[in-house]
Amino acid sequence: MLAAWLAVTTAPAATEVPMPSPQEIIRMRVVHTVPGMDRVRVRRGLGYRRLGDLSLEMDVYAPAGSGVDVRLPAVILVHGGPIPSQARPKDWAVFVSYGELLAASGLVAVTFNHRFNDGSQLAEAASDVAVAVDYVRSHADDLGIDAERLALWAFSGGGPFLSESLRSRPPFVRALVAFYAVMDLQVPPPGGGSGISDDTRRDCSPLHHLATGTGSVPPILVARAGQDNPWLNASVDRFIQEGLARNVSLDVLTHPAGQHAFDILDDDQRSHEIIARTLAFLTHHLGLGAVRVR
Repeated sequence: MLAAWLAVTTAPAATEVPMPSPQEIIRMRVVHTVPGMDRVRVRRGLGYRRLGDLSLEMDVYAPAGSGVDVRLPAVILVHGGPIPSQARPKDWAVFVSYGELLAASGLVAVTFNHRFNDGSQLAEAASDVAVAVDYVRSHADDLGIDAERLALWAFSGGGPFLSESLRSRPPFVRALVAFYAVMDLQVPPPGGGSGISDDTRRDCSPLHHLATGTGSVPPILVARAGQDNPWLNASVDRFIQEGLARNVSLDVLTHPAGQHAFDILDDDQRSHEIIARTLAFLTHHLGLGAVRVR
């Protein structure tokens, strides 16, 4: 969610809007709220992957009152980048508040850090995302999660990490959400980008896997910001056109006046509407019913 997201570093925004500083941005919460966000249960600092001295961690947000005998559907929130190596996006106010928002809405939310610190680390970060999903499923009983009802929600430069779900289309991924997210890297940004190979651009392009993957495509919701970076929005628009051509279940929500990160920067009616409709999309496709275990 920092201003160093993938496209801003290489192309001008559609309009010149003064941006808050990175320090201000990481303290900004999502503009939409629902009752009960202050009462959710949180398990923090769960190590899902260790690489030498580096421990990658996740936090899990659950509805208040959910017990050890229930398994709820979960939404895995995928942050963008590139971001500094010392950054901990799961601790940023936007992801804390999204975790609270989803849990107060009856779902489990998972936030986590991955290694998208540089354009050359797309493959490493994609591997982290895959390991995080595997960890959630293999620890589902301990986390109170129904391993067969998951959704991935990617933001900004996290869009490329939806690629694996569109390539392999596992049945446990019941829905995908992309907010102002890069959906196609096959067309490099102006200036050529960060020296990423053509193979990596293809492998990390949700558009490519939407067009070539096999099996049923999960329902997809795409939210775009009308005042976002033109290169990024062009990637979103190509993805939408491919989805329409393939007749997939695709919900498209546009905020005409919205900035990149409108969900924290633009506290207006349209932002609230988009977030509320996204919550409804997720609860519809994941279901709110708990699976009870004995």
